[in-house]
Amino acid sequence: MGGCSHVLSSWAGGKVTFREFLNVLVARWRIIALTLLTVIAATAVQTMLTPALYTASAKIYLSATQPANANGQKVGAYAIGANDLATYVDVLNAPSVLGPLRQTLGLAPNAPVSVTADVSQTSNMMTITATDGDPETAARIANAAGPILAGVATEKFAPLLAANGQAVQSQTVAEAGVPGAPSSPNAKRNLMLGALLGLALGIGLALLAHSLDTKVRNEDDIKALSKRPILGDIPIVKSARDGLLSIESDPHGRHAEAIRRLRTNMLFVDVTTGGHSFVVTSSVPGEGKTTTTINLAMAMADAGSKVLLIDGDLRNPSVASTMGLDGSFGLTTLLLGQADPGDVIQRWRESTLHVLPAGPVPPNPSELLGSEPMETLFGKLSHDFDFILVDSPPVVPVIDAVLINKLTHGLIMVVAADRTRKRDLASAVHSLETVDAPVAGFALNMAPATSTAHRYGYYGQNRAVGMKLSRSERRSREQRARRAHSQA
Repeated sequence: MGGCSHVLSSWAGGKVTFREFLNVLVARWRIIALTLLTVIAATAVQTMLTPALYTASAKIYLSATQPANANGQKVGAYAIGANDLATYVDVLNAPSVLGPLRQTLGLAPNAPVSVTADVSQTSNMMTITATDGDPETAARIANAAGPILAGVATEKFAPLLAANGQAVQSQTVAEAGVPGAPSSPNAKRNLMLGALLGLALGIGLALLAHSLDTKVRNEDDIKALSKRPILGDIPIVKSARDGLLSIESDPHGRHAEAIRRLRTNMLFVDVTTGGHSFVVTSSVPGEGKTTTTINLAMAMADAGSKVLLIDGDLRNPSVASTMGLDGSFGLTTLLLGQADPGDVIQRWRESTLHVLPAGPVPPNPSELLGSEPMETLFGKLSHDFDFILVDSPPVVPVIDAVLINKLTHGLIMVVAADRTRKRDLASAVHSLETVDAPVAGFALNMAPATSTAHRYGYYGQNRAVGMKLSRSERRSREQRARRAHSQA
């Protein structure tokens, strides 16, 4: 399933740490912020468009009056039972009650009336609540509903009482007042709920976007697929010229400084592997491995080392064209025995960098790279140069990088941020580990400006130092650093 399935299973299996969770939130903060603001704005608009409603409540006591005696005097009243009260609550919204209520209040026959009742569990008190868009109308409905309900109950819902001369009587315990503020919508509550909903939805979308993201975005994505070190992150440059040969065209720029940082970190890999040759590859085409290899070779030569850059991509060679060299002869010429190394290896200007182009494209590149003449040639060249860098084809499409890696002492994998797919990188790493050719380290190309080196001002500081030092002084310092690493 590749890198995407790895991330999905990692989230599903609960293997993600709290720090990784926070990193996802920081990386996807725009999604969270946009979702939060959108939900809050939608809540605010909905609240503004919702008509205001006012609620008023009146508390009444319903009782049944005794019939008058012979002298015309009422003997008294008694409380109505719970069953009857429940019946009155049910019929409160019946047309037989709402019709007289509208007539009493002077409302239109079809005017909407919202009224409810609730009976106390501990007493025979009934609370009548009315809701209306006008606060005064809400109070009038709540106060008038009790007497109307009592009169209708006597006539239509208590025939036994009426036959005995009794009647249902409503006594107001607490009159409904005119509400001063609407009961709905509650703007403060709605906005708080909207903020909580927007935050939760934003975090959910951020986690979903992270899980479904198919491309490598930063160093964390590489670390999730491999435990091998990340040797450097190379930033995006605006100028195509700077991106191709930044060591020459802009030696103090961010791109060139990142290449030097990669070179320095490779010295430590050089110590652990015991060799001075590396193959530089990528998972798929288009990740910038060739330009990275060329600049890296220039940086090594700039430090005073005798460097050989070999174009090992016999399928799609591009080193010679990028550097403006003659690529009509090169590695394939040597492997066919048609020339000696000194005849085809070209020196890059006045530097200590030497370039061996790929030469004519052969019909059997894999066979040539895995042949005995290639092994013999590489062994001889290893004695003639301090460092050898080989630009290799990508790992996923062909096996050439694995064949070249058997001759070198380390494999550097170039990964392009926002371009390399996680599944391709995972497939490349797995393929190399399967044949016991693990990655020595990664180089994150086209890295965003928020990388660690950029945040801590690495490039700005080194550029200032570089401008103060002469070329010879920089070369002398870097030679001493290299000797120190070799002795370690």
